[in-house]
Amino acid sequence: MTLNFALNGRKLSREIAPDETLLQLLRDCGMHSVRSGCDTSNCGICTVWVDGKPVLSCGYLAARVEGRAVTTLEGVKDEAEALMRCLAAEGADQCGYCSPGFLMCALAMFRELENPGDAEMRAYLAGNLCRCTGYASQMRALAKYAEGRRSK
Repeated sequence: MTLNFALNGRKLSREIAPDETLLQLLRDCGMHSVRSGCDTSNCGICTVWVDGKPVLSCGYLAARVEGRAVTTLEGVKDEAEALMRCLAAEGADQCGYCSPGFLMCALAMFRELENPGDAEMRAYLAGNLCRCTGYASQMRALAKYAEGRRSK
């Protein structure tokens, strides 16, 4: 089937199989930031945005993005780099495998919630698993990033 969608602001038309996942499609389109962790929609590593909302691409059928806008980390590079600097400064980047999905989810949170507190951040990011950092360093980094946003 032919699928028409926008990827990081660029209109595309692709042939897909009816059972193809969005993760498979994005990898085939060269989006190397989109990674597979569990293939069961449980770890958050494959998070991307569809029409600005975070989705887990490993369990999301590609056919569902017909006529919609998909954003990967490549599409929010500048914004992601600023948040990544905060994560690195707090030692929250460790191996980095989960970082693309975590960044996409965190950036979506900051777009949706004007001034998230600690409890809101924990709830919003609960589906993002990291095997390296614990979560204390990530929470410190997010708090510093949020504070920097408030001071602008």
